[in-house]
Amino acid sequence: MLQNELLFNSLFIYILLESYEIYWQNAKSVMGMLAKMHYYYSKNILLFLLMQPTFYFAIGFAMLTDLNASALVLLFIKTVDVATKILLIEQVFIKKEITTELMIALLKPIYPLLPYLGLIIYPALIFSALY
Repeated sequence: MLQNELLFNSLFIYILLESYEIYWQNAKSVMGMLAKMHYYYSKNILLFLLMQPTFYFAIGFAMLTDLNASALVLLFIKTVDVATKILLIEQVFIKKEITTELMIALLKPIYPLLPYLGLIIYPALIFSALY
């Protein structure tokens, strides 16, 4: 019974946090998403990091599951996600060193359901970590 409650609570909290991130980062292109993220990053990097609650969830979840392999995969993916966002923000908005190819890729429209992919993949990892 306790494990079922842990699973339900973990999934519920994660879906809420991921939905929040999808909401505030939502844009028609990756460049639009980066521009929204840059707004918070330019105010304070700590504020930007606080706007990534699923990263902190992943850290806590990994500890809660005694470093289960699936939980570590979740943590690794979320860490790479945040690091990639920071690197792209730095490259595009701070250093302004961007190739034409990267600019074209960042400006291309993204498939409307792509931001919601995390609502499928990450809960599957949470489920796998607890069962």
